[in-house]
Amino acid sequence: MKARIHVTFETGVLDPQGKATASRPRQLGFHGIARSAGKTRHRGRARRDRQARGPGDVEQMCRKLLANTVIENYAIEL
Repeated sequence: MKARIHVTFETGVLDPQGKATASRPRQLGFHGIARSAGKTRHRGRARRDRQARGPGDVEQMCRKLLANTVIENYAIEL
């Protein structure tokens, strides 16, 4: 089983990396980028013997390890 996990900030949380990413193209003469957000993406593959528990394990890993659920959201693609 393969999984992709996207971690993003909750609405209203300050994102200095996203702000810098959005302003830099304008400084270089590229216009039309209104907003950018810092984002983390993780990819992984579960071993075959773990496949039956895979989705539950991915969910737990997101909550306990990959995302700070106080200020971040996550989305899982299996």
